[in-house]
Amino acid sequence: MKKFWFLTPVILLIISTTVTKNSTKQLDKKIFEINENIRVLKDKHELVMLEYSYLTSPKKLTDYQKKYFDDELFQIDIENLNWIEIQNNEVEIKKIANNNE
Repeated sequence: MKKFWFLTPVILLIISTTVTKNSTKQLDKKIFEINENIRVLKDKHELVMLEYSYLTSPKKLTDYQKKYFDDELFQIDIENLNWIEIQNNEVEIKKIANNNE
């Protein structure tokens, strides 16, 4: 009978340890997956913010143009830009910006 009382807590401890380790392993796996998803989202966020900052800052673009492109790029008037549409072998040229707007 003494063996039974001694063996029962030992077996319960072994089982509880196994269950705890297993649940901890699963939690670690979920934490890793969530951290990886966060890392990917942070990378995407950084790229979007970079793109946003370039698209919303013409002054920055002008500075970079002067710094890196020298005379390769030049500014044009938007009124001189046109759309070219080809439909049924007919070419139609439309103004992008109208003076009336």
